Amino acid sequence: MSNVIRVKPTHDGTYTVYRGDAVLISGLTRLQAERYEARIAAEAEALAAA
Repeated sequence: MSNVIRVKPTHDGTYTVYRGDAVLISGLTRLQAERYEARIAAEAEALAAA
């Protein structure tokens, strides 16, 4: 499974955050989804740097 994190809109106007094919969280506003994506990316970077 890929570790790529992405945000995709859904048919109901909310957004879903994915890691590879797995859904991490759904039902968010675009801003919430982008912040969640950024937080996960920052945590992954911190772990990689440690």
